Amino acid sequence: MRAARCNAVGGPVVVEEVPDPQGEVPVDVRFAAVNFADLLVVRGTYQVKEEPPFTPGSEFAGVVARSGHGFEKGDRVFGSVFVGAWAERVAVAATSLNRIPASIPTERAAAFGVSHATAFNALRLVADVRPGERVAVLGAAGGVGLATVELAALLGAEVVAVASTEEKRAVCAKQGAHEVLPYEDLKRRLQQSGGADVVVDPVGGPHSEQALRGMNWGGRFVSVGFASGEIPRIPLNLAMLKGVTIHGFDFGGWGRHHRERLLAARTELHRMFAEGAIHPRVHAVYPLDAVAQAVSLGRQALGKVLLEVNDGV
Repeated sequence: MRAARCNAVGGPVVVEEVPDPQGEVPVDVRFAAVNFADLLVVRGTYQVKEEPPFTPGSEFAGVVARSGHGFEKGDRVFGSVFVGAWAERVAVAATSLNRIPASIPTERAAAFGVSHATAFNALRLVADVRPGERVAVLGAAGGVGLATVELAALLGAEVVAVASTEEKRAVCAKQGAHEVLPYEDLKRRLQQSGGADVVVDPVGGPHSEQALRGMNWGGRFVSVGFASGEIPRIPLNLAMLKGVTIHGFDFGGWGRHHRERLLAARTELHRMFAEGAIHPRVHAVYPLDAVAQAVSLGRQALGKVLLEVNDGV
């Protein structure tokens, strides 16, 4: 089969012929997402390392290639892995797969799973967002950011989207943000607009502290990643003086310590998806052979970037 391969830390990523993967349920991939976290894995800067050579990609949607483990050949499914999704076929544990609702296009399912799950768990499990609260989202035009904007609005929050350009802020407004802000002078702008009860931060870097300084007393700050490449050093006196609690969300940790709560949240999120309430924004779709072009977008993508791997599936 054909797959995009990373043969050295930092790339490049090139398409090669490789053996079919082995695993419980083989899936012929229709679309695979190019998430920013995947790019960090290729660069060797993600918190968890993968030794080359490997096939990048953590999110996919397609059809089951062989019946077994509760799935029938031809079932439309979406799922996630750590690596391996940028390929014509992926083989995963049955527990990593979900059936695509009949009313949902396969492309939308490929853009839904990882980003929206991260956003929903940060909002629901960690921050426990309530209707009417103000939720500020940093990096709001990225995959996780736009998912957080959309889901926070669906949960009844007043959403403040923070993004670097007018184009990005316009996209955030279309996705449900009630207010949009630039990063410049973020503390003052956030305070003057009413502050934030919750901050969801997938970016890190210098803006994290400014967002925390702009929060309301007793707020919850949730870190879900460091897309900027810089892990911020937050002065803890800010948490003390503002009564703010600082949290982090990571799938691995929650899976080990709070698996039942994680599964309950997934059920709720997938119900919303099946009911048609969630519409991930797809920035662009590239063929597998153009994987280098897809990777080059990086943080310039407004929403999700997909690879169309098998157009006949």
